[in-house]
Amino acid sequence: MKVHFIAIGGSAMHNLAIALCQKGAIVTGSDDEIFDPARSRLAQYGLLPAEEGWHAERITADLDAVVLGMHARQDNPELLRAQELGIRIYSYPEYLYEQSKDKLRIVVGGSHGKTTTTAIILHVLRHCGVEADYMVGAQLKGFDVMVRLSDTARVMVIEGDEYLTSPIDRRPKFHLYHPHVAIITGIEWDHINVFPTFDIYRAQFAQFVNLIEPSGTLIYCEEDPEVRRVAMDNPRTDIAKVPYSCPNYQVAAGITSLCTGLDSNLMVPLKIFGHHNLLNLTAARLACRQVGISDEQFYEAIQSFEGASKRLELVKATPTAALYKDFAHAPSKLRATIHAMRDQYPTRRLVACMELHTYSSLTQEFLAQYRGSMREADLAYVYFSQHALALKHLPPLQPEAVAEAFGGGVKVFTSSQALVADLQQQSWREANLLMMSSGNFDGIDFSSLADSLLQ
Repeated sequence: MKVHFIAIGGSAMHNLAIALCQKGAIVTGSDDEIFDPARSRLAQYGLLPAEEGWHAERITADLDAVVLGMHARQDNPELLRAQELGIRIYSYPEYLYEQSKDKLRIVVGGSHGKTTTTAIILHVLRHCGVEADYMVGAQLKGFDVMVRLSDTARVMVIEGDEYLTSPIDRRPKFHLYHPHVAIITGIEWDHINVFPTFDIYRAQFAQFVNLIEPSGTLIYCEEDPEVRRVAMDNPRTDIAKVPYSCPNYQVAAGITSLCTGLDSNLMVPLKIFGHHNLLNLTAARLACRQVGISDEQFYEAIQSFEGASKRLELVKATPTAALYKDFAHAPSKLRATIHAMRDQYPTRRLVACMELHTYSSLTQEFLAQYRGSMREADLAYVYFSQHALALKHLPPLQPEAVAEAFGGGVKVFTSSQALVADLQQQSWREANLLMMSSGNFDGIDFSSLADSLLQ
């Protein structure tokens, strides 16, 4: 099997390339730019292209397939050559589906919580000795790659992204997976460059439900009114609809413990925390039931789960302070993550910083969605760079407009150095710092920042 990847340097793409290489395929690839960690990981497996750029001559008639990444354009010379030769062209979600046709597919969809829910399912399956293939959007502890493909696993767990499939396929990725078990964790408007209204965005989740295999199962968060609406408005009677909500829990001495309901005295201590993570945990438990994992087995396994990368991930802690980083960038994610920190550390001062980094968050029309989203923090910072706006071909934003959109009460910075300088002026005794972004605040090293602040 010979497969060529156009735009091999993408997060999902390079992991799929490595997975196919591990499965025994002959894999090649191209990209016009490849950054770490993809560069180092591709080099480790002998898959790093000898030179960057697009080279039509790399597309030869003996290829069995080409996998096209979202980063490529419709006029990509390698894509045009593959079309000319009649080579089968897949997007990476199409290829994942091809590899999972004979497996039970669990697909986790939602505007937030996808990665953590997927990670919990995989952690529990591994703990219980259930072999599974998977695709997940973050590096997980104990898992070498973010994609696994095999001929032996009977289950495949897929993080179902609602963004577009490829430059030549405008369907959302999660519409291609046809789950037997589907999860919807939450629905909050995002990707406004693709889904210009909330109704259009919500309709993608309604279609996701329509694509569940007959006799399948929909597991949905009934606490989210939009999710509940999508589930209840769907007329299908050939699928089971299983609602979930947050279980009872307690926080004591900085540890969250779950009330299982199996025994009135049984409390399960967790290494994760926050209302939203307990919702994710519950969705994962219900999904694991579908592959024969009992609740008792689940609760035993979940105690050792430490979370997915960049999802309320502890960077450094002292007896009186801590720095956490989180992938949160959408309004509901900010609210949930800040509330989780407040709930876990009720006596500590909370300083929350977020970066406007995505296309939606940097769009003036969308900014009003953030109103009040950082209200629970004692001190709130918002950072954005004009360079990010230029890269996304968006008009400039004024700091005053950003502060007004958040409803006031936030300090807005356009220089990461100035932001760090301000943080260094704060007292970090009995205080926590929460850094939230899908980027990196233009190069802030969180470990070094923690060392400088939490002395």
